[in-house]
Amino acid sequence: MTGSAGRPVSLAAVDLGASSGRVVLGRIGAGVLDVREVHRFRNGPVALTGGLYWDVLGLYQDTLTGLRRALREDPGLAGIAVDSWAVDYGLLAEDGALLGNPRHYRDPRTGAAIGTVHALADPAELYATTGIQFQPFNTLYQLAAEPHLDRAARALLIPDLFGYWLTGIEAAEQTNASTTGLLDARGGEWSRPLLSRLGVPGGLLAEVVPAGTVLGPVTAGIRGEVGAGQDLVVTTAGSHDTASAVAGVPARGPRFGYVSCGTWGLVGVELTAPVLTEASRLANFTNERGIDGTIRYLRNVMGLWLLSECQRTWALRGIDVDLAEALELAARLPAGGPRFGPGDPVFLPPGDMPERIARACREAGQPVPATIPEYVRCILDSLATAFAAAITEAEQLSGQPVDVVHLVGGGSQNALLCQLVADACGREVIAGPAEATAIGNLLVQARTHGALAGDLWHLRARLRDALPLAAYHPRDSPHRIRTSAGLRRPAEEDTCASP
Repeated sequence: MTGSAGRPVSLAAVDLGASSGRVVLGRIGAGVLDVREVHRFRNGPVALTGGLYWDVLGLYQDTLTGLRRALREDPGLAGIAVDSWAVDYGLLAEDGALLGNPRHYRDPRTGAAIGTVHALADPAELYATTGIQFQPFNTLYQLAAEPHLDRAARALLIPDLFGYWLTGIEAAEQTNASTTGLLDARGGEWSRPLLSRLGVPGGLLAEVVPAGTVLGPVTAGIRGEVGAGQDLVVTTAGSHDTASAVAGVPARGPRFGYVSCGTWGLVGVELTAPVLTEASRLANFTNERGIDGTIRYLRNVMGLWLLSECQRTWALRGIDVDLAEALELAARLPAGGPRFGPGDPVFLPPGDMPERIARACREAGQPVPATIPEYVRCILDSLATAFAAAITEAEQLSGQPVDVVHLVGGGSQNALLCQLVADACGREVIAGPAEATAIGNLLVQARTHGALAGDLWHLRARLRDALPLAAYHPRDSPHRIRTSAGLRRPAEEDTCASP
């Protein structure tokens, strides 16, 4: 590989989120952690006749644009790794051609397929094998609803698809493969008996590889297209963005909970073995693979999608919302306002989110928000309550004590949300980094290239040494927010930051 014992190496993290993508350039080594975004681009569902899709070709072109910009800023760029949201995939023909744009996980097509899957494999049996929570968009349900499966030679999850386009190498990185509902929770390989039971063709899924695997150099065509004068080595990081985000949690020891908060809120604890009990299944907790053999024991909670979809709805009505002002006014509202259950499937598809929230409040006997700040506060209070409940249940079901909660991702820039989570959890909340996913991606890459050494805890120590973090205490604590080495008091603008 390119690096050697602590010598800094320049790397690019391609981080594809459900609402935006970014290419982040990092220079990392012993004593060096320089990270900056070089290209950001929009993402989101594309509604066409017949369903919701991803503009995966546009995302790929934006990725190449980002790599060109990274090379202009640092011609010594040595490597690339891609992470993205989970469960969605592209189908490839025998000649490697893409069989249509991948479907969006919010597409409702799996509704009829769920019963078909459960008739072949009972939900309790599925959980005992895979440890994956029930979500209507899980890959096994998507494949059951897939009309083009008989034409496909291979199905590659989104980061693996990008890796294939960059290198010509097919692989299934383990952290993302674990989200499909088709991976054996104990062994970390595809469950061949389950695939056979569900009628998934044996050769459809690529070989499972761990994070930190070298795929190979980009093709000559890609080198020319992005203007590279040297080999660019593509490796796997935690290709499920939450796996990279949890790697980017600057925890000091195992007694921590985490909230990776963006479009979704992924809330849980880090374990060394899966929890496959019936109580865990009924609580709808998932056991996804993390870096270095860890288990991300978590629950999916609807995240800041609720707020962004409200903003979209208001904009369609001609209401231009100043989110900074709305957050400031929401913070002044008294505690104890209305809450709703953000886990209700009614909030999953795009649509009139304010009306759905109003209806949920009415049905729960709660006051209905009347102003935009009241809607904002209602959403954040509801998320904080749901996050706290998930942390408590994760602790109880896994037996893993939680002393501190780390909130990473875009939500960490929302000071009101961070404070409400601390209040609801009754624990200290450490906020940041906001770009935990890209940073976790880069740390694993740097270790693969030899620029960093050690286990996951050594990688996390690099974050604590290099990044400013904010600490929030429950408001019944004598110190609401403290500042110490490595921690900062949130700046005024953090209260107004966009989610």
